[in-house]
Amino acid sequence: MEHHHLYDGGENDYMQQEDDWDRDLLLDPAWEKQQRKTFTAWCNSHLRKAGTQIENIEEDFRDGLKLMLLLEVISGERLAKPERGKMRVHKISNVNKALNFIASKGVKLVSIGAEEIVDGNAKMTLGMIWTIILRFAIQDISVEETSAKEGLLLWCQRKTAPYKNVNIQNFHISWKDGLGFCALIHRHRPELIDYGKLRKDDPMTNLNTAFDVAEKYLDIPKMLDAEDIVGTARPDEKAIMTYVSSFYHAFSGAQKAETAANRICKVLAVNQENEQLMEDYERLASDLLEWIRRTIPWLENRVPESTMHAMQQKLEDFRGYRRQHKPPKVQEKCQLEINFNTLQTKLRLSNRPAFMPSEGRMVSDISNAWGALEGAEKGYEEWLLNEIRRLERLDHLAEKFRQKAAIHEAWTEGKEGMLTKKDYEVASLSDIKALLKKHEAFESDLAAHQDRVEQIAAIAQELNELEYYDSPSVNARCQKICDQWDSLGAMTQKRSEALQKTEKLLETIDQLYLEFAKRAAPFNNWMEGAMEDLQDTFIVHTIEEIQGLSTAHEQFKATLPEADKERQAILGIHNEIAKIVQTYHVNMAGTNPYTTINPQEINAKWDKVRQLVPQRDQALIEEHARQQNNERLRRQFASQANIIGPWIQTKMEEIGRISIEMHGTLEDQLTHLRQYEKSIVNYKPKIDQLEGDHQQIQEALIFDNKHTNYTMEHIRVGWEQLLTTIARTINEIENQILTRDAKGISQEQLSEFRASFNHFDRVSTAHSNTLHSAQSKQHDVCACSRTRTSWDHSGTLGAEEFKACLISLGFDIANDAQKRTGMMDGEDFHTCLISMGYNMGEAEFARIMSIVDPNRLGVVTFQAFIDFMSRETADTDTADQVMASFKVLAGDKNYILAEELRRELPPDQAEYCIARMAPYTGPDAVPGALDYMSFSTALYGESDL
Repeated sequence: MEHHHLYDGGENDYMQQEDDWDRDLLLDPAWEKQQRKTFTAWCNSHLRKAGTQIENIEEDFRDGLKLMLLLEVISGERLAKPERGKMRVHKISNVNKALNFIASKGVKLVSIGAEEIVDGNAKMTLGMIWTIILRFAIQDISVEETSAKEGLLLWCQRKTAPYKNVNIQNFHISWKDGLGFCALIHRHRPELIDYGKLRKDDPMTNLNTAFDVAEKYLDIPKMLDAEDIVGTARPDEKAIMTYVSSFYHAFSGAQKAETAANRICKVLAVNQENEQLMEDYERLASDLLEWIRRTIPWLENRVPESTMHAMQQKLEDFRGYRRQHKPPKVQEKCQLEINFNTLQTKLRLSNRPAFMPSEGRMVSDISNAWGALEGAEKGYEEWLLNEIRRLERLDHLAEKFRQKAAIHEAWTEGKEGMLTKKDYEVASLSDIKALLKKHEAFESDLAAHQDRVEQIAAIAQELNELEYYDSPSVNARCQKICDQWDSLGAMTQKRSEALQKTEKLLETIDQLYLEFAKRAAPFNNWMEGAMEDLQDTFIVHTIEEIQGLSTAHEQFKATLPEADKERQAILGIHNEIAKIVQTYHVNMAGTNPYTTINPQEINAKWDKVRQLVPQRDQALIEEHARQQNNERLRRQFASQANIIGPWIQTKMEEIGRISIEMHGTLEDQLTHLRQYEKSIVNYKPKIDQLEGDHQQIQEALIFDNKHTNYTMEHIRVGWEQLLTTIARTINEIENQILTRDAKGISQEQLSEFRASFNHFDRVSTAHSNTLHSAQSKQHDVCACSRTRTSWDHSGTLGAEEFKACLISLGFDIANDAQKRTGMMDGEDFHTCLISMGYNMGEAEFARIMSIVDPNRLGVVTFQAFIDFMSRETADTDTADQVMASFKVLAGDKNYILAEELRRELPPDQAEYCIARMAPYTGPDAVPGALDYMSFSTALYGESDL
């Protein structure tokens, strides 16, 4: 027969009076009554979880079945299979299994055997139940450095300390007035008891109030009677401890639930904030891409306007776009990149997967769309300027066409009538001869005008090729001139044949008239050409061109004396004719039969030429002054651009050095960068002044500037890149501060990380240039390139640099395999060092690179570097921790109900969970059960929400 003894605490010997059980197994009757009621209520508070209860404590445990069930409920473990027989031996076997289980939990039993329990020994049964209560309800209580009874007592003292009329020193008389029980309830649930109305001299009311409230609101059964406690000089200590332990477990469970709920709230708040940031990014990205989509077709529209004014209006619209519409979008693009980087940093700090924008809204998609926009801008501005040049030339050619056509039409006026006259039919012989000579002179004149007709046709052809808007009227006029010219040719030929027909009748001709006609016609053509040249419009773009025109004009003026001699000679011939006619009384009808040119016309045209010369002088002088003013504008723009361009380059380099060289704390760097940003923004008036100079240049139609290599577009792009770079650099420092504070990195650690990073930040010349091009679009602001050295601090680490940096910081990972070739070249020696602990294997290194370089760019930024260095010791929430917290709220169930979420969590976060949790489908599922396990993994990207 097995025989056990009552509880012997060993090193936890906290029940001195247990010897009483061993000695005489006698109890004070009042105490026994209190223990029966308390222990019975305590047992039933656990047995009801299994759907049963006891009525008589010494009778209902005799067969051992409910005793084993009680132990299973309170321990959460399965006992050996009980005997179902009704015989005494079966009952003793079951009780022994229960006692053996108690002993297996480290409890030493003295002076008790299974037979006493089977026989219904009340004292032994109460002693056994008290042993169970001590082991499973009191022993594990721990407050500060105390445990079990002392721990429970200290817990009561701490919780009732604020109540001056409560002094808990033991587990008997300190509780007689009932205020201790009421103070415990009021401390944890002040809404349940109006403590201010309780009186120390009314223990019955106090005790009954506490017992009723505990039973109704705290699910603690009524284990004591107020009459027994008040009527006993020293209430039973075991009964009081048992009842008080129920308060401890009830309130400590609520504290755990509150802690679990707080953890969930924290995790859900982070998740909700991140989701809002993601939605903001998607919305801003969509708006920016939509604006780019609408703008590019406008910039790609190459339908030319027909007039200079309309094209200049297009240029003005483009300037308005660059100054007013685009700059805010540049800011939006920069802010979008900053928001994206901040979101990714917060996701890393909260142990969440990286944010992947929806298709078509990646940062790279926005950059590509922006690049297409800038490409369209450049092509559009070039097209505008080319169209303006084309229209300018078209206007010049059209005016030239009209002048030549007007001169030619004036010349041809009356020619058809002259050629169709039949005067030779009634003329005398001398008249016929005169008509023949006159016709010969006309043919000479006609040939002289052939060049002008060809020029008119060539100009009309060029206007057609340049798509002149009024080409139909030009073509019609040109065609009329050509048709008339052909007609004149045909009529000339016909008259010539008619005159030749009567040539036999011609005997004499006045040589002087003929000589006059032959010399007057070329001179007349020369004067008409001179007048045409003197009135010809011109367009120049440089001082050298206007100086060339002035030189040609001076050369023309130098020929005037010789021309005047020719004029005098021609007039002399006419005077000689007049003298001969007067002398010999020759009847010549008063006109030269060989030409229509007369001395008055020659003199009038000569006077016109002399009048046009000073007008030409004045036009050239004014144009020279305009070109000098253009040159002044060029120099004025160049003087400012040659200062602003290098200033932008210098500021870009200084910002790069500040972000790489770590002087002082991150806050110092941030303050320094913001001061730089302020100084850069204060420089904006000079950019605006340069824009004004640039507008004057464009309005003056100046298309080149040899005094500077900087264009306004270079300055604009450099300025925008400078503003973007300072904003991005400030954001990087802010993210480093966020990482440092979130990860608990000290300034010394951060300095060590930066020093190691800078030491291994080595980039070869070719790789550096490639990397620089990949990170930001290179604008030729300085019109020259810089040679990068092999130790150029680019702000990022290549794969090999990052590997060496990790080794220098003490990371040691075994190599994959040693190559066996029989000799050791440089690569073999490098691999050997790795295997000896001086380096790391390629596979492990590839795993680390996938963490710090998820986009596989082949480089490691400082932000990714410090993220990696701090993540090993980071105390961040995990999916398992959140799952465990939900399990607490669910009461250890594998599922959770909506009402449990609404009871423990704030309303918005409770509804957030309910909307996203999948229904639970396990074998123990009930209606409305929710799967908190898959939801917890989804929060950390291990599954889908």
